[in-house]
Amino acid sequence: MLIAKDAAQLSHAGNTQLTFAALAGIAAVVLLIVVVKLHPFISLIVGSAVVALVAWIPGADAVTSFTNGAISPNGGFSGTAGSVALLIALGAMLGQILVDSGGAGVVVDTISDKLSGSALPWGMALMAALIGLPMFFEIGVVVLVPIVLMVARHTGQRLMLVGIPALAGLSVLHGLVPPHPGPETAIASLHADQGRTLIFGLIVAIPTLVLCGPLLARVLDRMVPIEHPTLPGGSTEDVAAHLDDKTGATTRPSFGRSVAMLLLPVCLMLPAAIINLIVHDEDNRARQILDVIGTPSVALLITVVVAYFALGLGSGMSRSQASDSLGRGLPGIAGIMLIVCAGGGFKQVLVDAGVGNVIADWAEGKHISVLLLGWLVAVGIRLATGSATVATVTAAGIVSGLAADLSPSHLALLVLAIGCGSLFFSHVNDAGFWLVKEYFGMSVGQTIRSWSLMETAISVVGFAFVMLLSVFT
Repeated sequence: MLIAKDAAQLSHAGNTQLTFAALAGIAAVVLLIVVVKLHPFISLIVGSAVVALVAWIPGADAVTSFTNGAISPNGGFSGTAGSVALLIALGAMLGQILVDSGGAGVVVDTISDKLSGSALPWGMALMAALIGLPMFFEIGVVVLVPIVLMVARHTGQRLMLVGIPALAGLSVLHGLVPPHPGPETAIASLHADQGRTLIFGLIVAIPTLVLCGPLLARVLDRMVPIEHPTLPGGSTEDVAAHLDDKTGATTRPSFGRSVAMLLLPVCLMLPAAIINLIVHDEDNRARQILDVIGTPSVALLITVVVAYFALGLGSGMSRSQASDSLGRGLPGIAGIMLIVCAGGGFKQVLVDAGVGNVIADWAEGKHISVLLLGWLVAVGIRLATGSATVATVTAAGIVSGLAADLSPSHLALLVLAIGCGSLFFSHVNDAGFWLVKEYFGMSVGQTIRSWSLMETAISVVGFAFVMLLSVFT
């Protein structure tokens, strides 16, 4: 395997010093998040400063690298904001109007009413995958978990049988399928092909969800046989009444309309992915048009505008109420956006310092799979920081020096390998761990035996499918 390395870098330090700089920066982020309990946004900025200090990067260059990319402009904090933060904002707006209009509830009610017994876990996995398409993971959990508890009480099913498939649907989509911020950040960092990553992500996500959702739920139900707890925030009726008072919705949209809004972003992106695989002429007019429509930010923007009319006004909201519903989705994701952008800045400092070239030097001649390396690096950062997003953006930056000679297909698979690694064994330093624990009313041990094992299974099984797919591409 030939490995290309960027000659330009901000630091003239040797490989040993650059390795120590990377480890020191990551350690600083870990200690600040886990021990000091400092917000990840500040922790990532401080970690970037540590990398610059240890690698002897001049102060002005370090600031430029973090904010915009000193060697490769349009990177760093601002580049990540332009490519990923916009997606987070649009996804949050779409998710909010789906909830406020009652569209999410219609999907849930329809699936839970049509399916029962052994078919219900499969319906929960499908429902979570649909709802999770436009939403950031933490937002999806907050929206989905109360619904899971309602379904569990309504059907009499034990919590693991309906909860694990739903959580798996959210997690798999979050880690593997664009336009979620994690995969999108890795795509931008590694300059991977959007369409190939989307197609391969769906190919890997479907069997991974089947194995780690409904099937794994049966095993975890025997390990953690608990009944459903009380719905957070009051009874179903109280929550529904509060929602109606807040949104102004008078009628709920149909199941078909709600599902159409959930699937519209991917439906707009897939034609561009397919035509790029078939038509290689970049001047082809149809390809150019579909490329614009299939850009994730454009696809989500179109969907949000359509949802304003189809879900907002279509559910009886006034124009101001529909607009307010879109706006209500933004405050909750401000912190997420800043963390993602700071992670992009941290990644850029590592890249501009030359850390990616160190990894390339080490891997050269060792015959280690670049996909395995990307997965292992993401696993290590995930275990240390507890953040799938931090793991994704940092791992993508660290292994970027190995990406230049990869084929477009293997570059897309590297994005997925990193995404799988970023999901490995969520534990006590992950906010998602505590979110699931509190909502499901479980002890720490029960959460580890259910949620943490599920995340690990998704990471390992998903990566196995990535490696299998690499044999045929």
